[in-house]
Amino acid sequence: MSITVEVVEHVAKLARLDLSEKEKETFTGQLNAILKYAEKLNELDTSNVEPTSHPMPLVNVMREDVTRPSLPMEKVLRNAPDEEDGQFKVPAVLE
Repeated sequence: MSITVEVVEHVAKLARLDLSEKEKETFTGQLNAILKYAEKLNELDTSNVEPTSHPMPLVNVMREDVTRPSLPMEKVLRNAPDEEDGQFKVPAVLE
């Protein structure tokens, strides 16, 4: 695949970029160089490589849940600005 100036102009139009002729030529060359470099990957023999979804092995880093006693309600509600019937009382947000 090769990138042409027309493709660069089309992408610039989609991105609402106003490119000069020099910029269009520059970007055409740069994008073609990127594609040429990416084509080198096709030369690699990947027949014995197992497909992966991530290059590094992922391990769950979450800690195990441990049951422990909760704070007493009196202590929790002591810092509440207002409480009613053992619950936090907040201003109504719906009518």
